[in-house]
Amino acid sequence: MNDLKPESAVPQEEIFDLLVVGAGPTGLACAIEAQKAGFRVVLVDKGCVCNSLFHYPSHMTFFTTPELLEIGDIPFPSPNAKPTRNEALQYYRLVAAHYRLDIRQYQCVERVTGADWDFVVQIKDRFGRPGILHTRKLALSTGYYDLPNFMAIPGEELSKVLHYYVDPHPYFEMDVVVIGGKNSAAISALELWRSGARVTLVYRGPGITPHVKYWIKPDIENRIKNGEIKAYFNSDVVEITPDAVMVETQEGLVTIKNDFVFAMTGYHPDFDFLEGLGVRFEGPDRLPVCDEKTLESNVPGVYLAGVIVAGSRTNEIFIENGRFHGRLIAAALAAGRDSNAALAPNPVD
Repeated sequence: MNDLKPESAVPQEEIFDLLVVGAGPTGLACAIEAQKAGFRVVLVDKGCVCNSLFHYPSHMTFFTTPELLEIGDIPFPSPNAKPTRNEALQYYRLVAAHYRLDIRQYQCVERVTGADWDFVVQIKDRFGRPGILHTRKLALSTGYYDLPNFMAIPGEELSKVLHYYVDPHPYFEMDVVVIGGKNSAAISALELWRSGARVTLVYRGPGITPHVKYWIKPDIENRIKNGEIKAYFNSDVVEITPDAVMVETQEGLVTIKNDFVFAMTGYHPDFDFLEGLGVRFEGPDRLPVCDEKTLESNVPGVYLAGVIVAGSRTNEIFIENGRFHGRLIAAALAAGRDSNAALAPNPVD
């Protein structure tokens, strides 16, 4: 792969073999596997390392075991059967440091031009200062947690409406509405209630979904049954005001006194960014076109990794399976380099 495009105006030492957009666990795994295969790699993330994971609830516990979160063949030591968010953040920091990954944090990708073997990536830092990176190949591992699904209702733009739950402390003695019936809604409702908030749960479904974590589901259902958390099922929030929330229920319109709203309505990949690169989508779930063996998209030289491979079906790919995407991409890059061996006499050390 190296030096496969020798006629470049950019000095060879300033061209990366692979640029990974997104420095979450899957992005880190992509960079590690490509680096182990001998390629020069750089990661770019608009936030910090594992930015999405950092914005998970501060006391979150994973619904999996430590070994299923491992990347780069580095063991994940944890005294807990199910590791915590903070343990995971520390683990991924240590793995990144171990492999001495080149990670450009707080750098937003503004535009990508060029083509396979000669991509030009325009970036901007958190102060608005521009920069340019040159790369032969791209791997997109941008996740989906940065883009919440909006409800498109009056008042959703109010500052009291939050799409991310981190810590319950600021909502002590507050009237809080949690919208949703899945894991994030159930967990946030329970933690808010246990920290002294007056919680009302609103969900358009008939009840808490069956896929909620097995130790969370009976807990939230018992709190609702006992009247400790008020719940409106088969209901929709139709308007939010500074002091109230209007809910359309099966019995009619209900006005709920309110200080804060947690709209746990899910998230979606950055389809606009992918489409801007020329990636095509198929079907109602907007599955991106890509080779399942190499994860190369319909755009030559652009690879996809992590949850974005599943389009809108964001519940199909997690760290546990997305972490292996890096191996597929690294193998594809190595095959491309080997098939052009005559043009690549000096592989990366």
